[in-house]
Amino acid sequence: MGEANWSGNYEYRASRIVRPGSPDEIAELVTAATDAAPVRALGTRHTFNDLADPMATGTLISTAGLPAKAEVDEERRVVAVSSGLRYGDLALELQRQGWALANLASLPHISVAGAVATATHGSGSRNRNLAAAVAAVTFVSGTGELVALRRGDEGFDGAVVSLGALGIVTELELDVEPAYEIAQSVYLGVPYEHIDEFLDGAYSVSVFTDWTADAINHGWVKARTDAASDRLELFGATPALHKMHPIPSVDAAATTEQFGVPGAWHERLPHFRLDFQPSAGDEIQAEFLVPRRHAAAAIEGVRGIGERIAPILFTSELRAVAADGLWLSTAFSAGDDDWADGAVAFHFTFMRDQQAVEAAAAALEGVLAPFGARPHWGKVFTDAARVPGLYPRFADFRALVGRYDPNRVFRNPYTAALGL
Repeated sequence: MGEANWSGNYEYRASRIVRPGSPDEIAELVTAATDAAPVRALGTRHTFNDLADPMATGTLISTAGLPAKAEVDEERRVVAVSSGLRYGDLALELQRQGWALANLASLPHISVAGAVATATHGSGSRNRNLAAAVAAVTFVSGTGELVALRRGDEGFDGAVVSLGALGIVTELELDVEPAYEIAQSVYLGVPYEHIDEFLDGAYSVSVFTDWTADAINHGWVKARTDAASDRLELFGATPALHKMHPIPSVDAAATTEQFGVPGAWHERLPHFRLDFQPSAGDEIQAEFLVPRRHAAAAIEGVRGIGERIAPILFTSELRAVAADGLWLSTAFSAGDDDWADGAVAFHFTFMRDQQAVEAAAAALEGVLAPFGARPHWGKVFTDAARVPGLYPRFADFRALVGRYDPNRVFRNPYTAALGL
């Protein structure tokens, strides 16, 4: 087919891509599918593996053709969103109406449904996964039925982060709040031994490192101007004197405003501006989340192989994420386990060398496995057989797949490797 993902490291093998304009058209495509000729949803192509690919006999269903929708219900404080809408476009409309989301990912270019389905997150030790904002989800199931589940319904907590295994999502409702402002500042030289306290210092905090220096290269601090609880301590870090990019060798023009200048939430929470190409472009990403209580030991473990991964590393980002109860969220906690204090995400932006990145990912998995590290669903990881055991509700999710996709028309090699 010749179609590739955003970074160009994965070429889809599907026989065709279709762009239906309504849920009814999606239902027709799904009803015609079989386990031998499956279908999968395609968003903004910000995955780095075969998660979305139905392979040579299948069809990719792009959600970009659904009518754009962003309708706020002020009484319920939710916004109804078409699944293919990008977070950046949704944010512009919410801001126009005086509303906001609690958090955003570092890239505003990703689709809402794609981010939710893969448990993509933003930053902030008190901020949960982006999927935790979902109040309702509507999808076309494997039998062509349009299913709507709301928070509190049976199976809802399993249907939000779904890996596309339950159906083609057509619409979601997300929690909203009144619009607010963020001031973003960047600091250099954050000591490794104080990362934990630094991550708690403001509404949203990220730190970037190459794993070879004696200290973190730089920390990005995003403080709400209406929050009195931010208590940033610098521990000797110094303010950056020029605008920074997460990757030191890349022009910072693509990044959002810094130097503590207040601005609208959607113009500061992402690292990158919507009208620019984010990050490095030609890259491959991997990410692993570990329980917050094991973060210090995990950091030391990764530092131990820093020299090994540094030659192919653009940059690495660490972020704190609060726990939630969504079954396949990478920050899922049952409430009395290692994950109750939330997670720290170890993100790696590698150069586009697939073989070298897979070797690096395997090395990272080996270092982080003792801490129960969960890989990001949409990024590179190598040990799929281990993953179901990392989720206490995985068997329940498998049963949910059986309920909504009895004929396995959404199954592909990725889900098969997970035993779905």
